[in-house]
Amino acid sequence: MEITKHFFFNLSLIIIVLFIGLIWSERKRNLTISKWEAYIWCVALLWTCFQFSYQPTPNFHFDLRLIPVLIGGLYLGIGPILSLTVIVIRAFYGIDSGFYATILLYLPLAFILWRSYPRFWRKSPSKRICLSIIIAIFLSILNALGMEFFTPPANRFDAWFAYVGILPIGIGIISYIIEFVSNNLYLRQTLIKSEKLQAVEQMGAAISHEIRNPLTAAMGFVQLLKENNLPRLKQKEYLSIIKEELASAEQVIQDYLTFSKPSLETIERLNVKQELNQVINILKPTANQNSVEIITNFEMVGSIEGDRQKFHQCFLNVLKNAIESMPRGGQLFVETQYHKSQLTILVRDTGVGMTIDQLERLGEPYYSTKGSKGTGLGMMVVYSIVKAMNGAILCESEIGVGTVFKFTFPTVPLSNNIV
Repeated sequence: MEITKHFFFNLSLIIIVLFIGLIWSERKRNLTISKWEAYIWCVALLWTCFQFSYQPTPNFHFDLRLIPVLIGGLYLGIGPILSLTVIVIRAFYGIDSGFYATILLYLPLAFILWRSYPRFWRKSPSKRICLSIIIAIFLSILNALGMEFFTPPANRFDAWFAYVGILPIGIGIISYIIEFVSNNLYLRQTLIKSEKLQAVEQMGAAISHEIRNPLTAAMGFVQLLKENNLPRLKQKEYLSIIKEELASAEQVIQDYLTFSKPSLETIERLNVKQELNQVINILKPTANQNSVEIITNFEMVGSIEGDRQKFHQCFLNVLKNAIESMPRGGQLFVETQYHKSQLTILVRDTGVGMTIDQLERLGEPYYSTKGSKGTGLGMMVVYSIVKAMNGAILCESEIGVGTVFKFTFPTVPLSNNIV
């Protein structure tokens, strides 16, 4: 069973090379390859088959070179050029009877594969696999008959089993793998597309809901303003409410724009201590209203580079969420830790905390721990801004104990810091 042993070895090498090609394409994060890339891989398979072929006589090489030719021709449409490549490679091993036998087989095969490729892809996956096996069996029989004519084997059972058995089996295995991978790729792309569509739907619902509420209120007060008998004081009150509602709608749009386009408009050196103090001063009335004590512990030095407005927006969202997580009051700790290459901002509250599932989904589009009262835009904005400033976020939480946010940013040199 010498020929069978060589054919099994040939088949194992082909599968190994195909597996390496699959890993390579997966690392590219794209399982689709161009025809030139496919041709290079098929040539590598052909070279492998020739190098490890069985040679009962110097003029003939018995191997599985038909597998890469058939696979490349039926699935990739490069059958003609692969058939010509086989003839060229065989010429390097000598212009003899084996070379002419190769021409007799592969020139007609080039034409057949060229004509078959468009029709082949119009069939279902299962029919494509069956058709590949049928073509392989037909060509195997032709190969075996040619072998009987040019160089009759000593062991006919070995030769016929190798050609009519192993070659179609190999084609069947590889065809099945190709169809399986193609189907998985199609399902993955479909899933990604559906997730994108779902995200767009959620985005539209969240944005329209958040904008409709203040606009509806503003329109109501506009209708009231149309009444001529309204006192001057009431008109001012209604105009003030309309302005607040429109500002609320504008804030929702700003949050969305920050999330969808997190790039920084202006880059400047920020003294973290000063900027955080400004944010805390803005939120002190809200903290006092909720009986929340803000405790700070800032390093004297520590500057980062970023957009001042977006930095304020980021920590306004975080600190406001922390305050709202303590409806019965509590303590909010804000501190900074300066290191040579990075600056850490810690925000810790004594609020209700979050579960593990909530922590894993934090910052996810349109997910909010506030239920129907929130859209999740705030934390999405926080994550987008921190990412744009080359920072990182780590969050730890425990139900009934509180939550700790750890923000890490690269620092500017100490010599350039503002104390």
